[in-house]
Amino acid sequence: MTGTDRTGSGGSGGPGGAGEPGGRTILLGVRHHGPGSARAVRAALDAVRPGIVLVEGPPEADALIPLAADEDMRPPVALLAHAVDEPGRSAFWPLAEFSPEWVAVRWALEHDVPARFIDLPATHTLAWQAADDHADGHGEDHEDGQAGGRTGGREPGDRPGTAAPDVRGDPLAALAAAAGHDDPERWWEDVIEHRSPGEGDALAPFTALEEAMTALRETGEGEGEGEGGERGAVDARDLVREAHMRLQVRAARREFAQGVAVVCGAWHVPALRRPATVAADRALVKGLPRTKVEMTWVPWTHRRLSRAGGYGAGIESPGWYAHLFAAADRPVERWLTKVAGLLRDEDRIVSPAHVIEAARLAGTLAVLRGRPLPGLGETTDAVRAVMCDGSDVPLALVHDRLVVGDVLGEVPPGAPAVPLQRDLTRIQRRLRLKPEPAQRELELDLRKETDAGRSRLLHRLRLLGVGWGEPIASRSTGTFRETWRLRWEPELSVRVAEAGVWGTTVLSAATARAETDAVTARDLAGITALAERCLLAELPDALAPVMRILADRAALDTDVGHLAQALPALVRSLRYGDVRGTDTGALAEVAAGLAERVFVGLPAACAALDADAAEEMRGHVDAAHTAVGLLGDARTPGRGDLGARWRAVLRALSARDTVPGTVRGRAVRLLLDDDELAPEEAARLMGLVLSPGTPPADAAAWIEGFVGGGSGGGMLLLHDDRLLGLVDAWLTGVPADAFTDVLPLLRRTFSAFEPGVRRSLGELVGRGPEARGSVTGAGSGIPGFATGLDTERADAVLPVVRLLLGRDPAPDDNDLVGADT
Repeated sequence: MTGTDRTGSGGSGGPGGAGEPGGRTILLGVRHHGPGSARAVRAALDAVRPGIVLVEGPPEADALIPLAADEDMRPPVALLAHAVDEPGRSAFWPLAEFSPEWVAVRWALEHDVPARFIDLPATHTLAWQAADDHADGHGEDHEDGQAGGRTGGREPGDRPGTAAPDVRGDPLAALAAAAGHDDPERWWEDVIEHRSPGEGDALAPFTALEEAMTALRETGEGEGEGEGGERGAVDARDLVREAHMRLQVRAARREFAQGVAVVCGAWHVPALRRPATVAADRALVKGLPRTKVEMTWVPWTHRRLSRAGGYGAGIESPGWYAHLFAAADRPVERWLTKVAGLLRDEDRIVSPAHVIEAARLAGTLAVLRGRPLPGLGETTDAVRAVMCDGSDVPLALVHDRLVVGDVLGEVPPGAPAVPLQRDLTRIQRRLRLKPEPAQRELELDLRKETDAGRSRLLHRLRLLGVGWGEPIASRSTGTFRETWRLRWEPELSVRVAEAGVWGTTVLSAATARAETDAVTARDLAGITALAERCLLAELPDALAPVMRILADRAALDTDVGHLAQALPALVRSLRYGDVRGTDTGALAEVAAGLAERVFVGLPAACAALDADAAEEMRGHVDAAHTAVGLLGDARTPGRGDLGARWRAVLRALSARDTVPGTVRGRAVRLLLDDDELAPEEAARLMGLVLSPGTPPADAAAWIEGFVGGGSGGGMLLLHDDRLLGLVDAWLTGVPADAFTDVLPLLRRTFSAFEPGVRRSLGELVGRGPEARGSVTGAGSGIPGFATGLDTERADAVLPVVRLLLGRDPAPDDNDLVGADT
């Protein structure tokens, strides 16, 4: 074929007319992910028997086509292309069992016919994507980019939805409007999806669709130049893609005299039919940007197909489409049977009579609406009325489980993959931790070898940015328990490929990533959090350099707030190290040194703080107190008793007038909770603070620190009438002009109490001091609020407590019924 050849495809009539000579080119315009198009493509290929099948898709994937026939390949799957130098830059070409392209490829493999992809190579589309991201300032955010395939946007011929502002955006919506239909989805289902190709007219729907698309493109191009020099409704990059496809079709025609079948989006068919010179097409594809890419098959999900943005395909009902494609006969009745089975599994009463009645109602609705067959709308209305008693609640379950579904595809082990992905797959199989699209919770007992291995894997993947699992609060308080929320999304395959730059195995990659993150960490808290994650992931080779950097940063950091914020993570790491059997000697030494620096610098750092800084410092004091408590009273060589030194710091904070009231109040409360301060002394300190000589705002802040912040201070006031009396007396004595200023702080303090505690406090205050007893503790007439301990009543509950704890009853605990509790 020379440069003066102006034929875009063989023949002068429709796509493969009956009278055309051998070697013709058959153009099969389809709607991507449409079961009706898929059935029509299969019927057309059976009728024409071409010598080669050309499919819209990236040519780099030609070597992967034979894997589609592997017995371990289960759609939905997707072709994944990612840039070698920038693995996070990627594009997907998803395929379901009802995708026309998938059907065409499988037909070619089953009939020993060559198959090729003819779209613009991914080496150009990913380079375009990079240029677009940098021009828009998006940087590394690729989730919303389309990369030239059917990713991140709607390809013409895909599922029609809300009408787009131009024909190029949704040509099928324009066709539906021209046919007088306001719902393009219903129109497409009636014309194509519910159609059963008959003998002798296998190419008829493609001929009609080509004529319609030709008219639409001519109308769009006649609108003149669009923004950016685009010709009306035709995108400039479409012209480049179509020029490349025409070149590939010409090459295939020269090579295969038996004929060529082209399966592509219906929008492109008029352009492939239109005469164009080879020189013009080559000029369009010359000089395109390039980037080195790799391709493989990855599993996909029906739920991802249903999403219109990101890497979705915009198919709202993939489960329904899969059913339509697979059902040989009576699709409505078979669908309703599935729905009935699902509802029965959820303990709803659905009998065979319900199925029969729903099928009749769906058929009646189709007749009333002028449809050839009941569609998803009719079956959904019938299910709602007959099986769900008019409720949308069980209907939502049907939509989630069946209309969309959680089907996850599978790819054969022999599919190309980065070494990290192969190592991850091997570990998943060894640990029996299968990726699943449905969200589920996983309880791990770290004392078991398999569960410990699962925990290590999930923590290492989180370090690599592969968010397969998310740790959540466990129902157990022990450190040997972990609870994870797992959900495998197809995009995680990209994250694995991106993480492959760090190493060839999960262990080596996580180690290298942790070492790099330690060097680039911005603050001390970030490094301590990283040390904790390294311990959870059991990365001993990474923990040593991380701890070295942590010690250096801690030695240079003079901000006590940073030191106090970093301390809890280190202490938690010590506890995790104990349960995981990790040597944490270096970690304990750094934690003790960090605690010592906090002890020295905290009193000075708490002076002259405003309200916001004081509130933040109170949080640091709480964090440091918790950390020291977890460290215990273990004596570190050369450092003395850390617990005793911390209590001395709290006493110093509680006694300094330059320390904000919220910090002083919290210091007194912590000492009181640890039995390091007698209740009488706490009451004396509170009395001094709440005396008339203290400014009301400072007194209110002290109360906030003492009983606020979710510390259980409400129960403390409820069971200590002296403290309650002091607060009550102070509050009633606040001058009117100052009360307005302290009210917001008091409201915040007391609103944090439990509703029952607030109610009980209100009842006690309402009875007055005479009923509660004097603040000095001189008696109380209220049961449960005596000044002393009633040992007889306390001993009566011991048998019940032993029973709840599973302890053997004491010799005198035989009569539980008679105990006065």
